[in-house]
Amino acid sequence: MNAIVLKSTLTCPRCGYVKTETMPTDACQWFYECEQCRAVLKPRPDDCCVYCSYGSVPCPPVQEHDKQHGCCG
Repeated sequence: MNAIVLKSTLTCPRCGYVKTETMPTDACQWFYECEQCRAVLKPRPDDCCVYCSYGSVPCPPVQEHDKQHGCCG
């Protein structure tokens, strides 16, 4: 089994601002406010959290179990 990556680089789809964040391991992150344009990011319809939608690395539960199970399922 591969090690779980806890850092993901989020890219705002509105303004292109990029920031690396540490992902939570115990909860879904459904909202994220861009520091530059203040847009509130929400997951795309088929994703479980903002990291799976806009991050360079999917959230820890998806890394561990696969996209089918998501963060919360």
